[in-house]
Amino acid sequence: MSKKEVIFILLNGFADWEGAYISICLNWGVKPGSPVKYTVKTLSISKEPVISIGGFKVLPDYGINDMPDDYAGLVLIGGMSWRSPEALQIVPLVEKAIKDKKLVAGICDASFFLGVHGFLNHVKHTSNGLEYIKQAGDKYIGEANYINKQAVRDGNIVTANGTAALDFCREVLYALDADTPENIEESYQYYTNGLSPK
Repeated sequence: MSKKEVIFILLNGFADWEGAYISICLNWGVKPGSPVKYTVKTLSISKEPVISIGGFKVLPDYGINDMPDDYAGLVLIGGMSWRSPEALQIVPLVEKAIKDKKLVAGICDASFFLGVHGFLNHVKHTSNGLEYIKQAGDKYIGEANYINKQAVRDGNIVTANGTAALDFCREVLYALDADTPENIEESYQYYTNGLSPK
């Protein structure tokens, strides 16, 4: 069975930790021995290296002009560039993914980006606080759908605040049906509590 690609969108100054749990669970399996349905790829504006907040240099698999049509979803990793002019080039990719009913997931300032462009107006969502996302301006009219939680999944749209890498991971895994609910929960508990007894 060929594995579907989940494409992580990384801009310069991306937050290293925000996609780490998702990528390991998708690329290697939610639990050791679990079936692996997906493979992780990266995309940026171009194929030039992007550098994370923590100094990791990533060479993207794709630029915006050569991404494939056949993929399972987009994961927008937060960081320092989602309010920059270059981020506007990501808008058509998100529009198409939503139209095609693919996963669109955004954490931290990437959730703000989704709000700025009106993608969250009609779905339940979260961000780094209601006042934070209300700064998104006139296109954001989704206040009634805002939920003050670490991560929120509504259909194929997943949002999370910047401290919620684990919760974000769990909701993305559910949205992608990456494994059984039992395995997803066990993985979440393992990463949350470690090897210590429950």
